[in-house]
Amino acid sequence: MRQGLVVQGLSKSFKGAPHPALEEFSLSLAPGSCTAVLGPSGSGKSTLLRTVAGLEIPDRGSVLLDGQDLATVRPERRGMAMVFQRPLLFPHLNVLDNVAFAARIRGVPRRRARADAESFLELVQMQGTGRRAVTGLSGGQQQRVAIARGLAARPAVLLLDEPFSALDPELRSAMHELLSHVREQLNPMVLMVTHDRDEASAVADQLALISEGTLLQHSSVEAMYTRPVSLQVSRLMGGTNEVPGTIRGGVHYSALGAHALPADHPWAEGPATLLIRPERIIVLEDHNPGLPAVITRIRARGPRRLMTVEAAGVTLNAEETTCPHPAPGDTVRLQLPTSALAAVAPQPTAETSALISPTPKVPA
Repeated sequence: MRQGLVVQGLSKSFKGAPHPALEEFSLSLAPGSCTAVLGPSGSGKSTLLRTVAGLEIPDRGSVLLDGQDLATVRPERRGMAMVFQRPLLFPHLNVLDNVAFAARIRGVPRRRARADAESFLELVQMQGTGRRAVTGLSGGQQQRVAIARGLAARPAVLLLDEPFSALDPELRSAMHELLSHVREQLNPMVLMVTHDRDEASAVADQLALISEGTLLQHSSVEAMYTRPVSLQVSRLMGGTNEVPGTIRGGVHYSALGAHALPADHPWAEGPATLLIRPERIIVLEDHNPGLPAVITRIRARGPRRLMTVEAAGVTLNAEETTCPHPAPGDTVRLQLPTSALAAVAPQPTAETSALISPTPKVPA
């Protein structure tokens, strides 16, 4: 019976590094799930993947697959396949024999191994390319072959170390679709490392956010965006709106007024920072109900319009607008949907003070 992948208390330090690559890191993957490990460069993402794969030995902690401790299991016997940012194909083998490599190492006869490899090439939409030299393939095609080679080993866990980061946007989107197709057909556990929030959200069921070797939050994609557990998580996920105030009775009071928080969460009483993502703020024309505000800046990001608005002395960033031709200086109305609100305990630091406005007076 499959129990999934469990990482327990992994710690790993490298000589001369300013902080541990991993610090008491724990994570669980359910069978058939896809978890994206997200974090800035140097946060420990790749060290985690390499430790799970057995390519790095942890200082402390354990990795269990379906209940088996893998501490003494060699990398090639862990039931895992790893795909890196670069395809790392064997240049002296053609496409078909690259994919058949794992089976041939296991002693499978060449004809059977090649027939099996053909089915995996079809799975990654590379049928008919088996006799081609891998050096003649495009970058996207080579990465498809690398994925096929990994899948041909029939791993319990597919490990992906930023495998699409070197591809152009159109190819990356195609590879995301491919990964979804592979999951539908084979249902492997997938542990993927990326620094791209959009990519992580596109392919994963769960996100694990890591910083300086420490797990900050492990949750669904939606919860990571809408229910961050700290200001640090909110910022790393692209949140920019932070309004200090106080929670009383499930209502957040601030310079913006009183805003009821979602009733499906137990909000702690006391000082708290209200969070709402820019894309969830609704900007309406001035004749509508809502919080009065003035647009101070507009920036175009392709089809998106990013606006800075001032409301009750608080600066907010917004994207969602029903105004036909918004312009700096326009008076507008803001609506902050209750379902889009979250609040976290304040973390008063010099950085926080520079990002948010002074604590307002709380209504009696």
